[in-house]
Amino acid sequence: MRITRARGAAVTAAALTLTLTLAACSGGSDGGSTDGGGGGGDVTAADIDAALDAEGTTTLQYWSWVPNLQPTVDLWNEAHPNIQVELTNAGQSADQYTKLQNAIKAGSGAPDLAQIEYFALPQFALGESLVSLDDVGLSDLESDFTASAWEQVAAGDGHYAFPQDTGPMVMFYRADILERLGVEAPTTWDEFLTVARAIKADNPENFIASIDPGDAGGVDSLIWQAEGRPFSVEGTDVNISFDDEGTQKFNELWDTLISEKLVDVAGGWNDAFWRSLDSGRYAMWMTGAWAPGSLETNVPSTAGSWKAATMPVWEAGTPANAENGGSGTAVLAKSENKAAALAFARWLSTDSEAVQAQVDAGLFPSTSSIMADTDFLGATSDFFGGQAVNEVFVQASKDVSSGWQYLPFQVYANSVFGDTAGQAFSNATPIADGLTAWQDQITTYGNGQGFKVTND
Repeated sequence: MRITRARGAAVTAAALTLTLTLAACSGGSDGGSTDGGGGGGDVTAADIDAALDAEGTTTLQYWSWVPNLQPTVDLWNEAHPNIQVELTNAGQSADQYTKLQNAIKAGSGAPDLAQIEYFALPQFALGESLVSLDDVGLSDLESDFTASAWEQVAAGDGHYAFPQDTGPMVMFYRADILERLGVEAPTTWDEFLTVARAIKADNPENFIASIDPGDAGGVDSLIWQAEGRPFSVEGTDVNISFDDEGTQKFNELWDTLISEKLVDVAGGWNDAFWRSLDSGRYAMWMTGAWAPGSLETNVPSTAGSWKAATMPVWEAGTPANAENGGSGTAVLAKSENKAAALAFARWLSTDSEAVQAQVDAGLFPSTSSIMADTDFLGATSDFFGGQAVNEVFVQASKDVSSGWQYLPFQVYANSVFGDTAGQAFSNATPIADGLTAWQDQITTYGNGQGFKVTND
């Protein structure tokens, strides 16, 4: 899922994470202990299964900010009286990560499990704070999840969370606006530019969409969708370069969209954003497949006017997509109840009833089986004019291209995006220059934290 993030908290979380990360990489952790290190200690797949029938009662602490998740946890608690899960909202995204890293550093107060977004997962994994699924015999679950979800829980040689939800990018558009203008929903970025100009010609106050100059994740997703791959990581060796062909394609298009005032450069997730979608000032929202609930809640008067489509592509007939949001459920390496925690986390992401309960709560699933379910695919939405939107979302998921990597200090990188790259968007200066400024700042930061960062 996608949420807003507090910039100051993100910086704090990043600094704490890197302190722990490099201590672990330099051998500073007590990796020989069952409760320490990034492995599963002496826990095996058989132990995980046995925990389900163990005598006595184990209580697990689980941190997550997913709205309406308690009914799913209740399903587990009712079926497993010997393993009870207590759900705590410790704050969204960076707020939770700050608390989590404080607890890890202190050696007390951390939960047994935590929701961690894919972009933040490498930091915790490299710091040996999480159990590797490979170390406890659960790597055979790969086929249970979409390819992009499984790839996003990987870090180094392991997989450090059970994929919980994903956010393949989708183009949500106001069908009534496009119909009035006599234009079709764009299937390529060239067509997108043409439609954007038609919208501006009709009313100079309107835009095809907006772009948030403070949202690193949104820009990352658009670069990913253009087949850009600016980040590469191998252990503590990191390369950051925005000179690749995909990023340059993104730069050229969005420089044009901004210079012609075809897109609005403005923050998202505020009253002005929702009013613009409600009034038709914005004709589209390109974001993750988790978004329908947000639209229904924030612009209910537009029900029936929306449609969903796969993202425009750069070359007709060549699908390519990216993720925009999503998270996994990770078990903390210092949990004293690893087997029980792994049993719950596995159930949360693979049990059909649990997955459906989370879909009902507004998440877009990461599980392969529900993606092929005819009832799921055929479900229609009144908000989207009776469209079977899950068919679009599933295709969007299938189209996600592989090879994207996040930085092991991505939380920090995201926190300084607005003050570097974001300034190019806000001031209508070349995006390439803004990305170079971002690259320079996060390169300096990474090197200062002990990583070997290059710009090749």
